Amino acid sequence: MNDPTPDTGTPILEGNDLRKTYHLGRVKVPVLHGASISVNQGEWVAILGSSGSGKSTLLHLLAGLDRPDQDSGDVRYRGEKVELQDGGKTNHYRNRTIGFVFQFYHLLPELDVLENGMLANLVPRGRSAGVLVFIMALLGGVIGALMGFQAAGDWGLLPLEERTEIRSVVLAVACAIIGSGMMIAIFQGVQALWLKTRMRSGDAADVARSTLGDFGLEKRYQHRPRELSGGERQRVAIGRALGSNPDLLLADEPTGNLDERTGTEILDLLQEKHRAGLTIVMVTHDPKVASYADRVVRLRNGRVLQNEDADSVVDEMPTTDVLDETIG
Repeated sequence: MNDPTPDTGTPILEGNDLRKTYHLGRVKVPVLHGASISVNQGEWVAILGSSGSGKSTLLHLLAGLDRPDQDSGDVRYRGEKVELQDGGKTNHYRNRTIGFVFQFYHLLPELDVLENGMLANLVPRGRSAGVLVFIMALLGGVIGALMGFQAAGDWGLLPLEERTEIRSVVLAVACAIIGSGMMIAIFQGVQALWLKTRMRSGDAADVARSTLGDFGLEKRYQHRPRELSGGERQRVAIGRALGSNPDLLLADEPTGNLDERTGTEILDLLQEKHRAGLTIVMVTHDPKVASYADRVVRLRNGRVLQNEDADSVVDEMPTTDVLDETIG
């Protein structure tokens, strides 16, 4: 039902023979039984299934938010396996490659709309922050240790008769720990001030304003999530997911908590982004919502039953006559 023609070359995202079993105490609850899916560049795929079919679990595996079973297949992005054991690559995949829209929004209540919208761009892009923390801790430890030795000797913190090599070392270690902690605290304080500045100016704020503005939220930047309607919260959630300019948008029941009119508005916004080239994978239980996609993947009892053109699900939607009879 959409205008763009997807690239039918190498899939941008693949899930191959995915299996997932949850453990409730000693009880094993299998959810996915070898489900496979592929998504092409520029395509909008809807995963259609009833409650409990495993569709949200499948989406979480594709997003790298959960791990498949050990005997499972794998998830591949542009042909390369998504390795969840590699923290750096995994975080980059979750934060930069994909944008994820949760059914229940998951906005941070203490942040306003603009601050929620820029979260993805406030996350460090590499390991620089961790390296800096390590350097500051090491520097604080060295300074603390030197001061400890100085205090045990020339400064006379230990009485002359109590000065032993062991006691001097213990004092130096204690001072090193204190110095390391103080240096980390100072670094984190400076980092917090820097982040606060970035939240009001700079590239992250500009990107958030542009993205949220596309969803008509210009007058809501200073509002907290509790002050928004359900539709506005979902707009913020989608804007946050698109804030890092991801290659893919994964959406878990994006209209599940909305009334029909608001849900249609959200789908129209997604359709506009899709027409601009965004690749979308969306989970839904509603054939009407699935009809917005280019292709529908049906999931039942943890297995993919079939792939079909989205237009075919239109026949499943109740007609006006049927609705009238049901209401009557």
